[in-house]
Amino acid sequence: MTSSERSPAAPFAGFPAGARATPVPNILFSHLLPQIEDADELRLTVYIIYALSRRRGYPRFVSARELAAEAPLVSALGGGGPPTAARLERALDAAVGRHSLIALNIERPTGSEVLYFLNTAASRRAAASIERGRLDLKRPLPAQSEPPAGEKANAFQLYEENIGPLTPLVAQELKEAEGLYPFEWIEEAFREAAVLNHRSWRYASRILERWATEGRNREEAGRDPGAGDTARAQISRRFEQLTGR
Repeated sequence: MTSSERSPAAPFAGFPAGARATPVPNILFSHLLPQIEDADELRLTVYIIYALSRRRGYPRFVSARELAAEAPLVSALGGGGPPTAARLERALDAAVGRHSLIALNIERPTGSEVLYFLNTAASRRAAASIERGRLDLKRPLPAQSEPPAGEKANAFQLYEENIGPLTPLVAQELKEAEGLYPFEWIEEAFREAAVLNHRSWRYASRILERWATEGRNREEAGRDPGAGDTARAQISRRFEQLTGR
């Protein structure tokens, strides 16, 4: 069946209430969008932002192989086959040439692999660390899959949005925190740290520790994470006195 013989797609029914949202940097609309003239490059750029928002772990990247297996993207670029592969390659080259994406070639046991990062400060540091051998990517590339329905953004994404660029050490501590605290606690702790301009994992982690000790319902917005007479708060204050931190 040719494209002209396909049944027309059903009209778009609109965005359902409570649908998952993908955060898109405002600069895409104010600076990048006016520069992009090729429709395939635009489709690819927007889709990669969506694909990376689904990625868990640090650093966040997507491989050329994974992009070629993304059905919505393949459909948008022609439906599959050699023409689609060529269009995808051209669009990737254009986005990398425009510096909206970062391409990194790495060697795997199965051969070379090209990883694509959104061009952010955190991604530039991660790519540089990988090239210098300071960040190990010996693990297999994770499969790209949609999170369960209703799942919110993960702690890594929230950290970058509210606190700052991730480091491997902070990423490991965030992974442990996801197993210790409810997600809504982590989300609220990051936002409180951002509102109070105490943008550090240390500050947010102390909020979480106090909630775990005293209970979140007793929390007072803006309160010093080391305040109170709990054993944990006293230990925290004593630690600061001894270390000067």
